[in-house]
Parts: sequence; structure tokens; C-alpha cells
Amino acid sequence: MIQFPQHVARRSFLQTGGISLGSMALTSLLPGSVLAQDQATLPRWSGVLNPPHMAPRAKRIIWLYMAGGMTHLDTFDHKPKLAELHGQPMPESVTKGQQIAQLQGQQLKCFGPQHPFRQWGQSGQSLAEIWPKLGAHCADDLCIVRSLHTDAINHDPAHTFMNTGTMIPGRPAMGSWLLYGLGAETESLPGFVVMVSTGGFGQKQPIAARQWHSGFLPGQFQGVEFRGSGDPVLYAGNPKGVSQKQQRDVVDAVRQLNGLANARLEDPEIATRITQYELAFRMQSSVPDLMDVSKEPQHVFDLYGTKGGDGSFASNCLLARRLAERGVRFIQLYHRDWDHHGAVKAHSEGTAREVDQGVAALIQDLKQRDMLKDTIIVFGSEFGRTPMAQGDGRDHHLAGFTMWFAGGGFRPGFSYGATDDLGYRAEENRVSVHDVHATLLHLLGIDHARFTYRFQGLDAKLTGVEESRVVSELLT
Repeated sequence: MIQFPQHVARRSFLQTGGISLGSMALTSLLPGSVLAQDQATLPRWSGVLNPPHMAPRAKRIIWLYMAGGMTHLDTFDHKPKLAELHGQPMPESVTKGQQIAQLQGQQLKCFGPQHPFRQWGQSGQSLAEIWPKLGAHCADDLCIVRSLHTDAINHDPAHTFMNTGTMIPGRPAMGSWLLYGLGAETESLPGFVVMVSTGGFGQKQPIAARQWHSGFLPGQFQGVEFRGSGDPVLYAGNPKGVSQKQQRDVVDAVRQLNGLANARLEDPEIATRITQYELAFRMQSSVPDLMDVSKEPQHVFDLYGTKGGDGSFASNCLLARRLAERGVRFIQLYHRDWDHHGAVKAHSEGTAREVDQGVAALIQDLKQRDMLKDTIIVFGSEFGRTPMAQGDGRDHHLAGFTMWFAGGGFRPGFSYGATDDLGYRAEENRVSVHDVHATLLHLLGIDHARFTYRFQGLDAKLTGVEESRVVSELLT
């Protein structure tokens, strides 16, 4: 039996490593060798909840994240009383003792809705007229919740709270939790994919990669960012002059070396490295196929308003559908243009125009393919915007805002909850961020209270230690 040294000096490795790797590559070509027999048929991760706690209603989530704080008052939450009081002082009874961001200490004046609202569809859903395609084609598919509230008033901690259930950095994103718990239905693509788009309105909200980090879960469950144009994943292709067979040999050799180290150290990060090398190799063929939309029929391009590959939100929506078809568990699309501290009327209209067609197309496309029934679409921001003016814009607001959901077991054509008459505070049927997470997990077959991971002596979970509930009123 060969005894491998426990530690190898850097100089020794550089002197002998090339010979060793060459020997392994040669060995892989010989009949009966371990590497020739084992062509990296690593088992697909099927999740720790196998089977899940209950029968799932949905298989996947597509989260359309309107980064920057979408103004609920100009999009989905009509407040006629606020319009009546436009320009008048905000009643002190509403704001006294409340947490206000950059308006603290300033004279607070009511700022009415900047766009007209109307009823859409047979359900009569109330949406602003800046959503012509969503309203005309999808109003009866939406489950609108107008009573959200959150704990964070600044962007980065609010993003972190919405994605991970806590404002503490370094915790797993929801996509990582799902991938850990349920696995994915693909071996050739990441189970958790993120894409980011930017338009021409509002401040560009920075999005940090920690928003899709795996936190204390093993690194293999981290989200992978795809670029919407050009090479979606950098360095995924073979280097010049290297064939697929040669790349396969390198991956196999590295996996064997990592396997030796893992058998000795049992380090989860080594196990992650093994799976990620293999995934990267498989992506060399799967990603070009994903990005090649040339076989999509013309009516699909007309529906989305894009030929694809241009990095727009609509293009990313088309890719999201293709990712869902290929078994990706959690797909998150960020659009970074909703930070409207000024010119909220023009910017909310412009940003909605950048998003409207892609969102409506995605819902219609999934319905046509009979995929909406087991795909959950989430649409919303990290928080809302104040009913008080910040010049001709609105400030950050945590006490009340709107999100909507579609597909995957949510009640279609349904509205739930309400803010007060001025749109300041969620009052009727209040829903927390943890309630949203608990409800989404439930539809995927997971009991949020029982889905835990031992970390630093505690059973950590996505929904935290605060009381949270599955909002069963939202479900069919």
C-alpha cells in the first residue's frame, strides 16, 4: 500500500507535481484504470429532505427582485386619501415615534400617488396604469399582498433580511436553503442561479454577491451569478488548444487528488471543490445550449420583446424560463433601478416600462407550457417608499409595502391585507418577511419549523426564532 505524505513542501510539489499529473493522465488512458472506469459519475445531490415533510405544490421559485425599494404607492397600493392630502402636512399621529430614514427631523408633507390606478381583469385587481401588459394579461394570475413589513430601513441590511431571514451577514440565502434541503433536478447547471439587470432610470442599487451566499451551509449550495450577455459564466470554456477529452482528464485527476485529501481531512470545503469542478465541466456543454435561443419561435421573441442575449430584464426573464425547464431550483432576477429618492413619477413609470413586458411574458409563457402550476413567481423589493415627500421623490419605508406572487399554489386574482389610508403602516392582515419565507417553504413541501441546520450549537433556520406562520389565506 502506498503511503502518501501528510504534508508536501511547495518546492517539492512544483518539482514533482507535473510528473505526477502527467502519470495520472497517462494512467487514465490505460484499460481497467480507476480513472477510466469512473468518469466522474458523481451522484446528483437530492437534498436532506428526501422525501420532503409534506406533498409539495411547487418545484421551483423564480424571484423577481425589484432592488432599491419599489414605491408601493405608485404601483400596487392605491390610496385616494393620500391623494386628497397631497402637499399638506403628514398627520403627526401617523409618524410620531416612528423610524424614518433620511426625512428624520424634516417637515413631513403628504405626497399623493403619482399615477392613476384602475381595475384589471375579471378579478378587478387594482394596479397602476404603468403596468399595461401585466394588468391586461396577468391580473387574474396575481396574488397581491399589501401588508408587508420588514425590520430594516437601509438597503443592504434590508436585502440581507429579505434573502436570508436575518440582517446578520454570513447567513445562507433562501436559494441555498432550498438547494440544501431539496436538491435540484439538474446535474449540468447550478441549482441556484442569479442574474442582474440595469436600466436607465433611478439610482443603480448595488447588489453584493453575499446576497446569494451559502453562509454556514456547505459552499456547493451557493448561488451562481450568470451574466445576461456575452459569456454567462467566465472561464467555463476550454482553454485554447485543450480538447474536451483533455479537460475531462484534468478534472478527473484533480478530483482524485481532492478525494485523497477529503478521505484524510473530511473537510466539507474539499467536498465542495470536488462537486464544483465536476459541475464546471458539465456546464461547458450545458451553458452554451442554455444561452442559444436561436431555436425559440418568433412568437416567443415577440412576447418578451427581445431576441435574448442583450442583458435586459426581459432577456433574463426568457433565460429564467429556460433555466426552470432545465431543472434549476431557485432563480433570482435582480433589476437595480427602483431607488427613487427623486423624480419618482418619471422614474417609476420608466422602470415599470423596463420590467412590465418581461414579467407578463414570463407568466404567460409558463402558463402556455403548463409550468406555472408548479413554479412560484415572487415579485417585490426589500421595502417600500414613504407616503411623505422627499422633494419630488420618496424615502425608504419599512412599515408597509407590497409584494405579489403567482403560480405554485397561490390564489390567483386575489388581494390580501392593507396599509392604513395613507399607505404608511401595514394594518390589516400583517405579513412579515419570515411569514413569506414560511409560506414559500410550505408550498415546496417544507415545514419551516423543522427545517434546521446545526450551527454554533444552535438549530438555525431560515425563519429565525421569531414567531412566523404559513399564510394559508394566500393558498388555493
